[in-house]
Parts: sequence; structure tokens; C-alpha cells
Amino acid sequence: MPHSIPHSNSMDPVDQDSTLPDAAPVSLECPGAEDDSLSGSNDVAQGPSNANVKLEDLFDEDDDEEFPSSGASEEGAPSSSPPPSPPMIAPSANYSDPGVMKTFYRRLFPFRYLFQWLNHSMKPSNDFSHREFALTLQNDAYLRYQSFPTSDLLRKDIIDRNPSRFEIGPVYTTNPRDRKSLRKSSAFRPLAKELVFDIDLTDYDEIRTCCDKANICHKCWSFITMAIKVVDVALRDDFGFQHIMWVYSGRRGAHAWISDKRARNMDDQRRRSIAGYLEVIKGGAQSGKKVNVKRPLHPHLARSLDILKEHFQNDVLVQQNPWAKPEKAERLLQLLPDKTLNDALRKKWEAAPGRSSASKWADIDALAKAGASKNLDGKALLEAKQDIVLEYTYPRLDVEVSKKQIHLLKSPFVVHPGTGRVCVPIDTRRVEDFDPLGVPTVTELIHEIDAWGSHHQDADSEGVSKRLQDYEKTRLRPYVDLFRTLVGVLLRAEQGVKRERDDDDPMEF
Repeated sequence: MPHSIPHSNSMDPVDQDSTLPDAAPVSLECPGAEDDSLSGSNDVAQGPSNANVKLEDLFDEDDDEEFPSSGASEEGAPSSSPPPSPPMIAPSANYSDPGVMKTFYRRLFPFRYLFQWLNHSMKPSNDFSHREFALTLQNDAYLRYQSFPTSDLLRKDIIDRNPSRFEIGPVYTTNPRDRKSLRKSSAFRPLAKELVFDIDLTDYDEIRTCCDKANICHKCWSFITMAIKVVDVALRDDFGFQHIMWVYSGRRGAHAWISDKRARNMDDQRRRSIAGYLEVIKGGAQSGKKVNVKRPLHPHLARSLDILKEHFQNDVLVQQNPWAKPEKAERLLQLLPDKTLNDALRKKWEAAPGRSSASKWADIDALAKAGASKNLDGKALLEAKQDIVLEYTYPRLDVEVSKKQIHLLKSPFVVHPGTGRVCVPIDTRRVEDFDPLGVPTVTELIHEIDAWGSHHQDADSEGVSKRLQDYEKTRLRPYVDLFRTLVGVLLRAEQGVKRERDDDDPMEF
């Protein structure tokens, strides 16, 4: 937690090219996921190396055949694969149909940008070829330790296997497919992985009143908005990370991927330290006080309160009305420090059963100023109210996801199997505008391609569609464009890192 960790405004950079010290052997097996016989041969042909590719050629529209157009290819134009036929999806098809998913992978999934994001370079490297992918097939078989030397081979395998989704793991010391050929199992260990965070609305079920379990609405999505604001600014201002991408989970949460080289190279101890720094809410639904922070408040918590106070007034007190029921109001009283004040508040609220949470919150100060308790400690009351604001607004992180390199996390742009929505990146510059219920489903996207073709037949005759990739004809376009921009910034930074002399001092907390 922030209050228990020494704070420093400056951080020494780590050795950017150093690998982590040998880790103790860990079990990476997953029940039902290990059998390589399910995944075929582990031998993968090595793709060609693009050693002379320039960064300015990174996003050349004319040479990218990853997103094929529905229009016919121009005569003589080179292509890495045969031009696919237009999608033929029945109007009644849903996202669980294998044909829908295969069409999505063939026509819309941004494999090229995913490769560049994970490879950190235009030239194929071990950052990608030694990376683990785990595939969940349509029959629920789970294939771990898949790896691919190039984006083309990843794309081919995903299209062939047609998984319902796939996850991304760490970069290992060797190709994950070759792990069984090593003489010592300890030689196979994780080297690097993006620092990740997971926020899920089910962890807010005890304080959100509009929905529960897997259900969400715009009211409770505001908790995710609050969390993104607080965590993002902490990662940037307190730790100096720059390459942070937030991704909608497809149903009820969001994931943060931090791709800075310092973050990728952290060992588990450092990951635990950062997770602990950001963890404030502790305890389950049946536990007592969940926020126990030291005073004076750590600068991170003071800043968080400043960010969250407006959300508390509008999104919590008004929209959620968390203390409308007597048993919930009793929970509020349990968090206040003065018994006499609590008795006065309880009496007032029992006399007005329909009193809103906003009014009950205002009653605390009103009765305190009116002298309801002669022995009231004003400072203790203020601190208790600050803790209550934090308990009802501060991010509720699944910190276990962040603590270990070997943790697998769902890839951006896969389709959530329960909703059919695509796991798209969230633009943090306009985080409050993000609408999870407006994110397109895979079937909607495929029908949008068809609709575009039928509405632009005249343009097709002039060759317009030949210049548009299929994702550009759909509502997926702004999300792919955002991903492309974030990847470009990361690659330029990685080139700069390689030119700089690395500093040997470790990052400290």
C-alpha cells in the first residue's frame, strides 16, 4: 500500500538490456492444457527476417495485406495470401458460430500490429518467437505453450485452429514449444512480460446497486472509469511508465498493459511491490473496515481523493444510492468513529425511511456541527469520511494478476465468448466517453462489411474499396487506429532505448 512504502519522486532506471536473475523452478502446467498431442507438431518453420525495414515504413497502407479488402485485388499486386472471398454470414448467425470467428480472424483481427506490439521491433526477434500463446479452441480444449516466429505464422495458425479466444503469456528463455527437449527443466523460465492489471466489476458487487455478477450498465461502468483514471496517473507520475494501454475485457472490466522495457523486465518481487503500492481496498464482502491507511496521506492517496471526490458525489451517492436500505445505512454507521453521533444519525434516518444516500452523507456533517456529540473528534471524523470515499470509489484490483510474469491474460482484440464484443483498447484521453455497451460485436462487424459493399457499389467500380481494408468499413476502425498509434509510439521509443547507454542501477521502491 502507498502508505507503507517509502516514496521517492525520482526513480533510477534499470539496465534496459539485462535479463532477470535465475528464478526458482516453478510449475507452469495447467490441468488439461499440457498435452502437446492436441496441438500438433511443435516444429515451426522460421520466417524471413526483415532486417532493413525502416520505422517510417511501419504503417505503409499499400503493402499491408493483413486486412484483405472485399474488393478484388489489383492485377499484379503482390499478396502474402490469396484474396479471400467476401464474408458469407447468415443474418441469424451469432458470435458462437465457428464460421463467424474464422471470418473475424481472416478479415478483421490486427495480427500485424499485435506482432509489432509484442515484438517491440519490425525485425522478428525472441521477444515474439519465444512468447507463449495459449489457445482456447471451440471444443474448450486449452492449448498452452504455443509460439510463432512471425505474425504471418501466428495468423495462419489462429485461422486454422479458429480458437474462441487466445491469451498472451511471457517471453521465455527458449521457444516454449521446445521446453521438453531441455535437459534441465529449470532452464525454461520466464524472462519478460508486460506488467498487467485487471479490474473486474464483480469485485464491486457489495457497493454497486444497479447490477451484479456479470451484468453491467452505464451507471456501474463509472467504477471502471474511476479506476482507470487513478491507476493510469499513478503508473505514469509515480513510476514513470509511458507505454500503457487499457483494453476493455469484453464484458465487465478492463485490463492495463504496461509495455515499457523496465516494466517488462521486472521480476516477480518488483511486480508485487507495485501491486502492493496500488492496493488499498482489502478484505472480502463480509469483512469490516476495508481501508486502513496511515496519516498523513501518501501523495498518491491524496491525489486519488482529489480525482475521486466528484465521482463520489455524482456516481456513487446519486447514481448508486448505496445506503438507501437500512442494512446498508448501518454499514455506513459502522465506518464512523463516534457512537453518540451514530445514534443521532440512526434516529434521524429511521424517522425518514426514504432519505437518499446524498442526504444521509450530508447529515453526518450537519449533526456533527450541531453538537450531536460533545466528545466528537473532528479530525477522526474527517479521516473516517476520507476512508469511506476511498472504500466506495478507489480501484479494486485483482492484484494476483499483476504479481507474476507467468500469468496469462486475454489478448487485445479477441472476442469475448459470452458477449461477442471485441476486446478493444480504451482511449484514456476520452475515458469518460467510452461506452462498453456500444462496443461492436463480431457479428455486427461482419454485417457492416457486407452493408458497406452494398452501399458503395458505384465507388467499387472506381476502385475505392480496393484502397480500404475491411476493418476501415466498420466501427472497429477507431480502435485499430488507436492501437496502431500506440504501437508506433512504442516502437520509436524502443529504437531510442537501443541507442542510449543503459544505466546499471536497479529501480527502487
